[in-house]
Amino acid sequence: MHGKLTLPLSPLNEATKRVMKRREFLSSCLAAAATAACKTPVAGLLPGELAGGNLERGHRLRQDGFPPPTEVRRVPVLIIGAGIGGLSAAWKLERAGFREFALIDMEDAVGGNSRHGENAISAYPLGGHYLPLPPREARAVRELLADLKVLHGDPQAARPHYDETLLCAAPQERLHLRGLWQEGLLPRLGVGQNERNQYTRFQQLMAEFRAARDNQGRRAFALPAALSSPESRWRALDHITMRRWLLDNGFDSPHLHWYVNYACRDDYGCTIDTTSAWAGIHYYACRNGEASNATSDAVLTTPAGNGWIVQRLAGRCADRTLTGATAFRIDQSHRTASADFFLAGEQRSVRYEAEQLIWAAPLFVLPHVAASLPAELAVTARGGSYAPWLVANLSLSEPPHSGAGAPLSWDNVLHDSPALGYVVATHQRFRLAPGPTVLTYYHALSAEPPRQARERLLNTTREDWATLILADLGRAHPEIGGLTQRLDVFRHAHAMIRPLPGIIESPARQRLARGWGRVQFAHADVSGLSLFEEANYRGVLAAERVLRQLAVRFSSSLA
Repeated sequence: MHGKLTLPLSPLNEATKRVMKRREFLSSCLAAAATAACKTPVAGLLPGELAGGNLERGHRLRQDGFPPPTEVRRVPVLIIGAGIGGLSAAWKLERAGFREFALIDMEDAVGGNSRHGENAISAYPLGGHYLPLPPREARAVRELLADLKVLHGDPQAARPHYDETLLCAAPQERLHLRGLWQEGLLPRLGVGQNERNQYTRFQQLMAEFRAARDNQGRRAFALPAALSSPESRWRALDHITMRRWLLDNGFDSPHLHWYVNYACRDDYGCTIDTTSAWAGIHYYACRNGEASNATSDAVLTTPAGNGWIVQRLAGRCADRTLTGATAFRIDQSHRTASADFFLAGEQRSVRYEAEQLIWAAPLFVLPHVAASLPAELAVTARGGSYAPWLVANLSLSEPPHSGAGAPLSWDNVLHDSPALGYVVATHQRFRLAPGPTVLTYYHALSAEPPRQARERLLNTTREDWATLILADLGRAHPEIGGLTQRLDVFRHAHAMIRPLPGIIESPARQRLARGWGRVQFAHADVSGLSLFEEANYRGVLAAERVLRQLAVRFSSSLA
């Protein structure tokens, strides 16, 4: 997803492992607000909306009762799911000159976790908000960026040139720690020499992992993950947690644990106690992309986050896209694949028949709609654990005050927060237009089991979320309440699959990746890592398999 996720309290503090009851949680945050002496208006009086994925449509799949189809539509290729995986599949088909497909999504807008919103101040993300410089293995991502005129020249060059307007402007990130802002996210204020020595050793180990290759020349930790070395010396790391790996290797620094915990939440929506060590190391070791006009840690971003990619891809196939259509049955025969959809706007069902079907929706939905799915695949699809997220957008009359230390950055993280802070939607144009702005606040609810967190996410009112968010940000910005003019909350109940130990290495998941007859799977869930690059890879891979089945000539974006 590439979204910012919640930073918990110190991972060595056992109190952070307790599940707080909702009333206690609210009370503690309200107390924090009073302590911070925020000039906060009654949060319930702030205008805003509570939005998210359409829960009614999704939950109806459990109940069935859809009317039978009243119409049959035929198309050579059917793509179900219009997130990055589905849009990438459509993009690859288009690149091959093949336009005979339909792209269908349950939601009223395409984009999945990369959707965005917009108001009079700015566009803003509702999910993923940046894309790191892609490594050379991510060939399809580079080719996509070149097609979108963002990467200039040879997309497979060692150090391509990127569009300056999309490279994140400095300063890029800062951390609020002990009442001060510091540059960068690795805690340094008040950190002793012993912990700093552990920082150095950890960074050296990650550099070694980043450079490691096997006898076949494959990187130990590549992106996409499917290109990583299968050798057991590295894959064995998938069977322990990231915390276990840290402790086994002599890393007991509380600040380092906090930092690695943040990284796991940033990409995976889970803590070091639940993240596979392979996935935790992959976060640091997989990305080695470079640019001729930017440092290696640069990212591509816009006020809409990754919504700019969605907009450009969706525009190309808008005439073949259908939204507000819930797939409630898919099946296949030796001649065709078929899917039934309930059209929310028309209150009726239609059937699509296709030669090839690409499933680019989350895998956990699949067993609910595919009765003939082989039992092994159904168990794997159903077995994923998903992290819930909350994304809030705060419209401010002016930027928050910088505070002591490092200046306001694009990415602003709060060390002592139950969430992780915010990104500034208008950061790219601050020097030209420093007026009203939008802050996008991210909160991955990873401090409790996903089911409980999902219940809290769905049962908490927008007004209560507004109170919690203003109290949280008030610790670093006491003026935030007086500046906030509107607060919108967007809920992702099943935002991303969690890479728990055993997920990456699972033989059953690798079997699922090979597809099911006329059905190919094109969601990041197949990889076990909810990253833009993984969704793009799965979408392009599925499209290329379909093109081969249809005997359409094309140039591979993956070879």
